[in-house]
Amino acid sequence: MSDRKAGILAGLADAVINMDEDRAVALAHEALAEGIDAYEAVTEGLSRGMDVVSEKYEQEEYFVPEILLCSDALYAALEVLKPHIKPESAGVPAKVVIGVMEGDTHDIGKNIVKILLSAAGFDVHDLGRDVPVERFVSEAQAVGADLIALSTLMSTTREGMHRVVRGLEEAGVRDRFKVIIGGPPVSHAFAREIGADAYGANAADGVRLARELVGGDRA
Repeated sequence: MSDRKAGILAGLADAVINMDEDRAVALAHEALAEGIDAYEAVTEGLSRGMDVVSEKYEQEEYFVPEILLCSDALYAALEVLKPHIKPESAGVPAKVVIGVMEGDTHDIGKNIVKILLSAAGFDVHDLGRDVPVERFVSEAQAVGADLIALSTLMSTTREGMHRVVRGLEEAGVRDRFKVIIGGPPVSHAFAREIGADAYGANAADGVRLARELVGGDRA
C-alpha cells in the first residue's frame, strides 16, 4: 500500500473519530480521485474509525453527543462513497434480515454492514434498531431469509442475541437460518456460547463470513 493511500485511509478514520465532517467529505472525494476503491475506503477507513469510536463509548470516553457527531462525519463521507461501491450480483441473491437488538438504538455499525452486504449482492431486509427478538424470528420466516445478522453496541443488550437463537430453536426452524453476530461487546467465544454460526469482527469480516455461510454461488 502506498504512503498516499495509507494516509487517506488513516485520515478517514481520524475524521470520524474526531467528529470532523468537512474533512471526512474532503478525504472521501480525495480517495476517489486517487483511485482508491470505494469499498476499501469504507472498510479500511470509515469503519475502522467507527471501531475506535465504539471502543471509546464502551470505555465511557465518548457519550451519546459524541457518537452522534462521529456518525454525522461517517454518513457524510458515505454519501460520497456509496454510489461508487460496485454491486456484485450473480444469480439469485441470498436474503439477509439485519437489525440492532432491542434496547439499543445505535445503528451506525449495522448501517455500514447493510451497505456493504447490498454492494456484495445480498437482498437485505433492514429491521432498523431496537428490534424485538420475536420480530427477527418472524421476519426471517416471512421473507425466507438465508441469514440473520444481529448487531449491538451495548453489553446490556447482547443477551437478546441468545434469545433470537433460542426463539428459532423453539419455533423448530433453527436449521433454516444462519445467524451471524457483531458489535463491540460480542466475540467468537460469545457466538459459540449462544449457538450462533459466526461472529464478524468488523463490517468487511461480516460480509466475508456472510458469503461463506450462504455459499459463494449465492452472493
